Amino acid sequence: QVQLAESGGGGVQAGGSLRLSCAASRRIASNNVMGWYRQASGKQRELVAIITSDGRTNYADSVKGRFTISRDNAKNTVYLQMNSLKPEDTAVYYCQLRSLVYSEYNYWGQGTQVTVSS
Repeated sequence: QVQLAESGGGGVQAGGSLRLSCAASRRIASNNVMGWYRQASGKQRELVAIITSDGRTNYADSVKGRFTISRDNAKNTVYLQMNSLKPEDTAVYYCQLRSLVYSEYNYWGQGTQVTVSS
């Protein structure tokens, strides 16, 4: 089992920045994807950004140019730098770790609240 612990959420005014972190409790398997998803109140969970173990990234159109995902494999940690935040970015942000090989290797964090005020 792998536990994922998110941190860095909070409240910020529109235009501000936050940096989220997600640390895995143990060394994670190779050939994996770590990512951030978010769920706003009353809406479905949606992809924000993902990064593979070899550094390839993908972003939702709504955050391109504002958010940057990165990872430190030595620390088993993924980050999400969020700049130019908008009220519509308000949501609970979840970290995910999954294997590209084994479907059962799929873990989620508990989530961290991000609130952007106008």
